[in-house]
Amino acid sequence: MSIKYDVVAELPSVEDYCRMRVVAGLSAKDSEKAAIALPNSCYAVVVKIDGNVIGMGRVVGDGAVFLQVCDIAVEPHYQGQGIGKAIMQHIVAHLNENFKGAYVSLIADGDAQYLYARFGFKPTAPDSIGMAYMVG
Repeated sequence: MSIKYDVVAELPSVEDYCRMRVVAGLSAKDSEKAAIALPNSCYAVVVKIDGNVIGMGRVVGDGAVFLQVCDIAVEPHYQGQGIGKAIMQHIVAHLNENFKGAYVSLIADGDAQYLYARFGFKPTAPDSIGMAYMVG
């Protein structure tokens, strides 16, 4: 049985953003910082069932040359039902339509790499290697 959901091009609320990150197994984020970060998104989608956010994804960056896909999250109960794929379809369509020539990166956690590969994302190694720094 397939579920009925809507993918909407909008920012998640601060509350939904913080909740979705935690329930999907991503790191928790401070709500005050999330309130600053969210409006600076280049693009965002939420997935709703009966008006409730059960999935999300964002694109951040400079808005022209360098972009990063982040915050791809789906509530565990709804994982494995094509919702992550739907989020990525909307994001990639928006990227292709609005950001020709941009370099788009992401960090793939675990098996998420297989989802992202479906949309043309490739490992950068050995030519380059992703690196990160967490500020104190």
